[in-house]
Formats: sequence, C-alpha cells, structure tokens
Amino acid sequence: MMTNNNLGAIIKQQRVMVPLTLQELATMTGISPSHLGRIERGERFPSAHVLRKIAGPLGFDENELFTLAGYLSPQPPTIAEAEVSYGGGRLDPYVSRVLAQEPVDVQRAVISILSILKSIAKGMTKESR
Repeated sequence: MMTNNNLGAIIKQQRVMVPLTLQELATMTGISPSHLGRIERGERFPSAHVLRKIAGPLGFDENELFTLAGYLSPQPPTIAEAEVSYGGGRLDPYVSRVLAQEPVDVQRAVISILSILKSIAKGMTKESR
C-alpha cells in the first residue's frame, strides 16, 4: 500500500494541475477542505468512499485511484494481451485459464518462455529443410 505522504502528494499535484483550490474540491465533493488538506499533507489516509468522491473532479479513473491507494491490485494482463505478447500464437484454453490465475510477473515469465520456445522451434524447422 502507498504511504499517506505519497498518495497525498499525488492528489495535491493532480488538484493543482486541474486546477482546483481545496475549497472548490470540497464544494464539488462534499468533503471538508480541512479533511482534504490533511489527506494531501499525509496526515490522513483517504477511505474508499472519499477516493470515489474525489476521483472524478481530479480527472482520475476510480480504479486508477483505488490502485494507487492500494485498495485494488494492478490488473493482470488479459488472455488476449497474453496472446499478443506471445507473438500472435494461440494459447491452449487450459493454459490460458491456469495462467490467468497466476501473478502478473509469473504470467509475463511464462509468456516470455513460450515465445522463446516458439522461436527455437521455428529455427529448428528451418534447419531441417
């Protein structure tokens, strides 16, 4: 999970870039300016309820802000993304299902290994001709 200070700094930076004052953001969200200020200074960690309210006015996608706060894990690549990474090869449906349950780093490693094996197999096929 991100520290209070880091998340608060990101929220403040985004608010200033939009640009909004604390009072304007407070009016838009119904959250007191003092509470928003404490979040920005890292004195408080925002609840999911607060993040949901401030996401839109700050220009964040809700899931993006939840991920930054540590409430959501980064989304693993979809099977379609894995197949593209694999060089357009079709993954066996069973392999796809099993792979989708693994952490992102394991998925990337397996796809890389499959790509290497595919390249080796192509090379061996050319040599045998």
